[in-house]
This record gives sequence, C-alpha cells and structure tokens, in this order.
Amino acid sequence: MPDPRDLSIVTDDGVELSGEETDPARPGPPIVLLHGLTATRRYVVMGSRLLERSGHRVIPYDARGHGRSSPARDRAYGYERLAADLRAVLDAAGVERAILAGASMGAHTAVRFALHHPERVAGLGLITPSFHPEEPLSATAFSGWDALARGLREGGVEGFVAAYDFSGLSDAWRGTVERVLRQRLAAHEHPQAVADALEVVPRSRPFEDMAELAGIQASTIVVASRDEADPSHPLEVGESYASAIPGARLIVEGSGQSPIAWQGGQLSKALLELANRP
Repeated sequence: MPDPRDLSIVTDDGVELSGEETDPARPGPPIVLLHGLTATRRYVVMGSRLLERSGHRVIPYDARGHGRSSPARDRAYGYERLAADLRAVLDAAGVERAILAGASMGAHTAVRFALHHPERVAGLGLITPSFHPEEPLSATAFSGWDALARGLREGGVEGFVAAYDFSGLSDAWRGTVERVLRQRLAAHEHPQAVADALEVVPRSRPFEDMAELAGIQASTIVVASRDEADPSHPLEVGESYASAIPGARLIVEGSGQSPIAWQGGQLSKALLELANRP
C-alpha cells in the first residue's frame, strides 16, 4: 500500500490547510477525517490504516491553527469558517461526495456542512459530539475553556495539562487521558493559534436547534462514549444526536471498556460498515 501524499489547500481567507490523501483512484467512496479541538488529523482513527486497506480514498487534514495548518487571521475559528474549510478541502481534492467522519469539533463541523450541503455528503460518522444547543450560554459556561487557553499560552503543554479538569475522570482513566493530552498538544506548530481556537470554538454554534438534525439525509452513525471515561463528551449528547437524526445508529462501548472513539481499528470498522450501507 503506497504512502499517502501531502495536501496543501489555501482557503479564501488565506489559511493554509495541511492534509494528506491516499490514491484518488481507489474504488470505495472517499472518507474525510475531521479531528477535535486541540487535536490533529492523527487523532481520528489513531493511525489505523484499515480504511485505506479496504479500498477507500482517505483524506485527513489539520483544522485551521492546528497541527501543521496555519493560524487564522482575526481569530476566525468559528463553525462557519470550519465548514467552509471542509468545502475547500473537498473542492481541492476533486471530491463531489464523501463520507465525513468527525470527532467532537469535527463532528459538529460535519453536521453543519451536512445541513448546508447535503448533496455532498454520502454518509456521516459523528464521533463523541459534545455540543447541545440547549446548553446555557453564560460566562461561566466557558471558564474552563478559557482556563485551558490561558494555561497553554502561559505554560505550554504543561500549562494546559495543569489547567485541565480531571475531576470527572476515575483514576482508571486519568493516566491515559493525561498521556494523550501531552502527545497531541506537542504536535502543534502554532500553539498560540490553538489557544485562540480554545476561546472561539466553544462560543460558536454549528446549528441552533436539535430539530434541525431531522433534516440530515445521509446515513449516519453516532459513536458515543460512557461518561466514566470521557465526561467531556457526555453520553447523553451522543444519544440525543442519534435520536434526532433519521435512521442514525448509536454505537457505545461496553461498560468498563475503553471507548470505541479511542480505538482506531474498532472505529474504522464502524466507519466501514457505514460506507458499505446501500
């Protein structure tokens, strides 16, 4: 299997998005991977190559300000821009319709795109969504995000980890979460841009009402996690997405097991099942 080739896409507001793709001639429907806030393209299927080995063209990319992508001017990190970036990636890659697999921020971006451009979405893999439009928009609602941004600006990776709220995690999961946080925060070329995104993205709304999700036409899976391992992505929110989207299938790990969202091979198998739906 040949190595993926690099992609570089310049958006209409001058951001250079860094990504990669496998052989465009592959027969399976293209799958675009969208990562979460503070992550990079490596943290969707966690390095698994099962999708490529199964014949799919896979296109992961770093969101603006993350990984190897350049920072945005004027702190333009809201979902309107993130969805426009996704469209720019599809256009640059010559892809008319794709399966979109997004984690957290990436899931919200995929939903916004699917609502505005349904003709370009062949399927949706929504992994640990956390946004719910009924959550109150108050100053205190964003204090945790702002603390993380401040920690990253002032203390780098260690400052971010020190500001992270581990109180909802059991001791069984804390070590794993702390290790992954350090790994993925160290992968950014522009950490100050990530700090900006930490302040902007949580204040942005990918959609306004859960009832809007009834308009999604694409086949959808929602991969949620139990709160003991991943309290920042509540199981209840994943369940609400699966209930609101017509025909969506909810996938959750067994009690006491590692979240499927953390297992690249298992997550890839779920995405393959989605891709093979008639």
